[in-house]
Amino acid sequence: MIPNQKYILDLSDLQYKQVRISWRRKILRFIMWFALSIGVSIIYFKIFNNFFGSPKEQLLSQQIENIKLQYSLLDRKYAEAFKTVKYLQQSDDIRFRPILHMDSVPASYRNPGYGGVDRYREFSGLTNSSLIISSREKIDALENMSKVQEESFREIDEQKDEWLREQEYFPRIRPVDVSIPLGDGYKLREVHPILGTPRWHYGQDFSTPYGTEVYATGSGKVIFAGWSADGFGYHVIIDHGYGIRTIYGHLSKIEVPKGVNIKRGDLIGLSGNSGTSSGPHLHYQVDVNGSHQNALNFFSDDLSQDEYREMITNLSSKSKLR
Repeated sequence: MIPNQKYILDLSDLQYKQVRISWRRKILRFIMWFALSIGVSIIYFKIFNNFFGSPKEQLLSQQIENIKLQYSLLDRKYAEAFKTVKYLQQSDDIRFRPILHMDSVPASYRNPGYGGVDRYREFSGLTNSSLIISSREKIDALENMSKVQEESFREIDEQKDEWLREQEYFPRIRPVDVSIPLGDGYKLREVHPILGTPRWHYGQDFSTPYGTEVYATGSGKVIFAGWSADGFGYHVIIDHGYGIRTIYGHLSKIEVPKGVNIKRGDLIGLSGNSGTSSGPHLHYQVDVNGSHQNALNFFSDDLSQDEYREMITNLSSKSKLR
C-alpha cells in the first residue's frame, strides 16, 4: 500500500479498493479541524489567564499593588504631618496667644466647611478612586491648616514685636539707685510741708542727696525739659506711648533736651530742691491716660545695689550701641 492512502475491503469481490475523498469534503474537514484548534486554544488561553493572567495584566497588577503601598506610606506621612500641625496649633492657642493677650483662632476658620460641593467629582469612577479622593482630601486639609497657621504665626510675630516694644517703653525700673530710701508715696497729705494745707501727693518721693543721678525708667520721648511754676521746679516729662507718661521733679540739673528720644536707663538729670520743695529729693510720678497711678506698682525693690548699677551700666551700653 502507498502511505497516506486509505483502502477499504469490498466484500462483494473481496478486493481492497482505494477510498477517494472529494475536495469539498477535504476542505470541510480542514475547516472543522481549524475551528476546533482555535476553540481549544481559546479555552487554554482563558484557563491560563484565570490562573496566571497575561504578562501585561501581571505587570499592571503589580503596579497597582505598588501604588496601594505608596498610598499606605503616604497615609503615615499625612498622619505625622497632621500631628505636627496640631502641635503647632496647640502651641499657638496655649502658649503664644495667651502670653501676648491675643484671641484664639476660631475653629470655623481653622476647619472651614465645603457643604454641597462635590470637590472630587473628577476622580469618581476611577480605579481605586476612594484612595485618590481620601489622599486629596488630606492634602487639601493640610494645605488649609498650614495656611491658617502661617497667617497666625505672622500675626503673632507682629504682636511679639509690638509687645517687645511695649516692654521697652513701659516704665518698670527705679529712677534712682536702690540705696536711696523711699519718701512720701501716693496719698493725701493732711498738711503739705510747704503750703500747710491738705493736698494729694500723686507721686513717689525718693530721699536723694543733692545731685543724685536720675535715670529714665522706660524708653520714650522727652516732651518737657525745663522749669515750670506748677511746683515741680526743674523737671522732665517723658511720653512712653500707650498713654503713659512719667514725671521727674525738683531736679537741680537737666541732662536731656525736649524732643529727644531716649532709652530706659539713660541719664536724664540730677536730683535737687527746685520748685515747691522742703529739701533735696526726687518726685517721681506715673500717669496713665491722664490718671495718676501709684508709682510703686511700676517697679520692684528686689535688686541689690550692685545688681541695680550693673543693670544701668548694661542699659546705658545698649543705648549707646543703638
